[in-house]
Amino acid sequence: MADITPQDVPRYWNSVVDTMAEGLFIVDTKGKVVFVNPAAERLTGYRREEVLGRSCTVFESETCLACQDQEGQMTCGLFERGRVADRRCSITRKDGSQIHILKNARVLHDELGQVIGGVETLSDITPVVERDRQISGLKRHLTRSYGYEGLIGQSPAMMQVYQLLEAAAASTAPVVILGASGTGKELAAAAIHRRSPRAAGPFIKVNCAALNPSLLESELFGHEKGSFTGAEKSRTGRFEAADGGSLFLDEIGDLPAEVQVKLLRVLQEGEVERVGSNRPIKVDVRIITATNRDLGRLMEEGGFRQDLFYRINVIPITLPPLAARKEDIPLLTRGFVERTALGSERGVTGISPAALERLMAHSWPGNVRELINAIEYAFVTCPGGEILPQHLPPSIVGETPVCGPVSGEPGGAAGDEALRREISEALEATAGHKAQAAARLGISRVTLWKRMKKLGMPLGD
Repeated sequence: MADITPQDVPRYWNSVVDTMAEGLFIVDTKGKVVFVNPAAERLTGYRREEVLGRSCTVFESETCLACQDQEGQMTCGLFERGRVADRRCSITRKDGSQIHILKNARVLHDELGQVIGGVETLSDITPVVERDRQISGLKRHLTRSYGYEGLIGQSPAMMQVYQLLEAAAASTAPVVILGASGTGKELAAAAIHRRSPRAAGPFIKVNCAALNPSLLESELFGHEKGSFTGAEKSRTGRFEAADGGSLFLDEIGDLPAEVQVKLLRVLQEGEVERVGSNRPIKVDVRIITATNRDLGRLMEEGGFRQDLFYRINVIPITLPPLAARKEDIPLLTRGFVERTALGSERGVTGISPAALERLMAHSWPGNVRELINAIEYAFVTCPGGEILPQHLPPSIVGETPVCGPVSGEPGGAAGDEALRREISEALEATAGHKAQAAARLGISRVTLWKRMKKLGMPLGD
């Protein structure tokens, strides 16, 4: 089989342009269309014979370079500018709908250098534009008045946190963020950095509990080539990488004792020494730490150095658990549903009042992270429309959740009461229409009738 050669390419021109995913059309010096490929037909909705000989303004693009010459004739500004590169715009299709495209165009010359026309390619970026628009809208929605730099909540407890974060951002002093797992300590640390004068610098994160002492030391301070087995080349540590910015040390309560000593020296002297070197390296780093452990008790037990504690505990900020700010749950839930919907094709539109009531009644030992997981679980189990109680995780709806048509029945007084309340809510929402209530619950009308009978609920007609 012979390979194609450069000389062969002109012979395969039609095959090339016909298989292109991008729309392509060619215009003469007056902007009249002289060629379109199949992809351009699909993008615009016009057949080739409908546009050949017509002005390219037929596509009604807001970035069209059409203009009038001195004789009042339409010309194309492309021939004055020479090219159009990566320009986003929209065009109107034959059916009146609009699509977003990425446009590239260049002037065509003949072998003598004379301008003979222009060639333009169109790439459909409508899905990208729509997704960007959704994300931007969601960001505005979440940051407009409902939170602070990614943290969501309007409860008095969170409003106090926002004030402390803002004050900490304006300072250069070390900050320690306290709170249970899942309360958003990393978000708080990032918020301090973004609102600080160091925002243009790097924000480097290290989880102190994720590495053993020797690896953690190398991770923080760097190492020289040959300083230990496997150190085949020198490595910059996180302190050096964070120079001019902020270093976030998460789970500081799990920092090994030997690393605590070296960290204290860095905080005192503003310089680090790589493993295997005695050459000090000056660093300008703002330290932000976080832990879910009781540092006071750790000091008493000898697990945390007292001098290090007072170095990092200049500005303590405590994030409240979700159970202490349940008034924020509806706001958080709506935000997480909207955010999850951006990456889902399930067609979930929101959460029902009954499901939200279950969320409000939960104790949330896993805090905001558990709520995020619950919403993601619901997106898996909910076929579309509103999230209902049966779409929530078993830990929230009870040990034996009602989840669509099942062969068994939930047992126990608590399960019966939860089921009775769920059925009542569905009947109330559908004005007593059993078939609609059953559909809302994700079960058949017969199953609904059996459960109502077992629970002693009035069956009606």
